[in-house]
Amino acid sequence: MEAKLYLVPTPIGNLDDMTFRAIKVLKDVDLILAEDTRTSGKLLKHFEISTHMHSHHMHNEHKTVANIVQRIKSGESVALISDAGTPAISDPGFLLSRACLESNIEIECLPGATAFVPALVNSGLPNDKFVFEGFLPVKKGRQTRFLFLAEETRTMIFYESPHKLLKTLKSFTEYFGENRQISVSRELTKLYEETVRGTVTEVTAHFTKKAPKGEFVIVVAGKSSK
Repeated sequence: MEAKLYLVPTPIGNLDDMTFRAIKVLKDVDLILAEDTRTSGKLLKHFEISTHMHSHHMHNEHKTVANIVQRIKSGESVALISDAGTPAISDPGFLLSRACLESNIEIECLPGATAFVPALVNSGLPNDKFVFEGFLPVKKGRQTRFLFLAEETRTMIFYESPHKLLKTLKSFTEYFGENRQISVSRELTKLYEETVRGTVTEVTAHFTKKAPKGEFVIVVAGKSSK
């Protein structure tokens, strides 16, 4: 394969969402960089991909980027995958992509799974204009971010973990109001996929009764211009 960086999306749950092209690229490259080699190892085994794999995650990417760039410049083809979804979307990928471009290395990004797209499309909320926020700040800057987003008129998209979901919904009530329309999707493409739509109060009541489990995508209506 041509010596360049391939950004390869992987399924967010259902393995049937893996594309033929993604499988071919992962089989043909010289090296696969994986966020968690144990998680990705199961994926590669399922699709009978035997390509050598190295670890590349948020805790080591600053140290490994230069070496990876040098390997590609020396003629190797490298693919980057994350545990699930598209690399660089709330996952490692940006630092390596930037370093490759600065070294005039070509990047090819394959289309594929990204959790926020189906969550947005099936939310029933306006999707002609939207802003992707990903994970909110945990402590420092959280209040400042909410104050800023309280004036946002576009549909907003957030990622959240199960143990922080109710805390985040409580913040939505405080900064967006209890009647703001939201849609919460969990375990997208998996066996227990669920989407709950309604006001912040209604959705909070649902997950207060039913303990949050799985990974969540929250879609929030923007502030009304009326």
